[in-house]
Amino acid sequence: MNFIRWLNKRSNKIPTLGRIAFNMYPTKGPWGGSSTFVLQLSAYLKWRGYKVTFQLKDPVNIIILIDPREDLQKKSFGLKEIRKYREKHPHCKILHRVNECDCRKGTAFMDSLLAEGNEIADYTVFISNWLKNYHAERWFDLKKPHKVIYNGADPRIFHPIGKPMYRGEGTFRLVTHHWSDNPMKGFPVYQELDAWINDHLEEDIEFWVIGRWPENVRWRRAMTFPATFGKDLADKLRSCHAYFTASLWEPCGMHHIEGAQCGLPLIYHQDGGGINEAGELYGIGFREDPVEAVLQMKKEYPEYRKRLFKNMPSGDRMCLEYLDVIQELLS
Repeated sequence: MNFIRWLNKRSNKIPTLGRIAFNMYPTKGPWGGSSTFVLQLSAYLKWRGYKVTFQLKDPVNIIILIDPREDLQKKSFGLKEIRKYREKHPHCKILHRVNECDCRKGTAFMDSLLAEGNEIADYTVFISNWLKNYHAERWFDLKKPHKVIYNGADPRIFHPIGKPMYRGEGTFRLVTHHWSDNPMKGFPVYQELDAWINDHLEEDIEFWVIGRWPENVRWRRAMTFPATFGKDLADKLRSCHAYFTASLWEPCGMHHIEGAQCGLPLIYHQDGGGINEAGELYGIGFREDPVEAVLQMKKEYPEYRKRLFKNMPSGDRMCLEYLDVIQELLS
């Protein structure tokens, strides 16, 4: 028998290990990090023998609460439905992935909403230590079962294979990409860097901006691209040498993770929240002078590239850590 046919036939005989429901639909397209996470983890769980659903019609063993907002565009079901389901099925476990905070976008509702959603959670995953400590100061009880699992991107798409190596000659290319056009993503700093590059062409530095930006932003020298995703995004990232982010108070973010997995060391704002946990491993931080950080990265690039490859984030590692939590809950 053909080996592939035998392997597929054998896989079909593996019993379902559990039924898992996500309360957010994924989308195949440029969207926020939550959608990327759901798409990646749901595919991984299916491969590992779990049935994945986005409804509460059939019996499920675990509900993964991605976002507690009732008006969320990609919401499949909300807290009201989860509470009703839990009353009828008390043995169902709830895993709460906390990936937001009010500090991130200057809102005044998210922290309390997350606290409300967490009341019914059996286990909590924070996407960075910074975010865990932030919520522990406000509402989260550290005695509750919890874990920090840092983000990772799909390694089939976001990888460094084929990326050109910068050897100190030619154009040094920076890149950033954002789905959101919120100014706190760092756009004032991006404009500052863009203006400096325009006034110092002799430095031979290029800045790529991918995605969306505020309507009032006028770029002087930056090369701009519309929002994209998947292989097209990864190919653009791999065409650059270093990733630049000035995003403030990020719970973790996916943009710098996707850049790192494509082989790009990080230049980051020191008020970046969870981003700092990656930046301290393979990046250069700045607060007042982003240009100085860029010039340092250009000069010391080989060293920071080595640091990146020793500490590269991993979607495989992220999914495996979630699987460990799921198995613990099912056991």
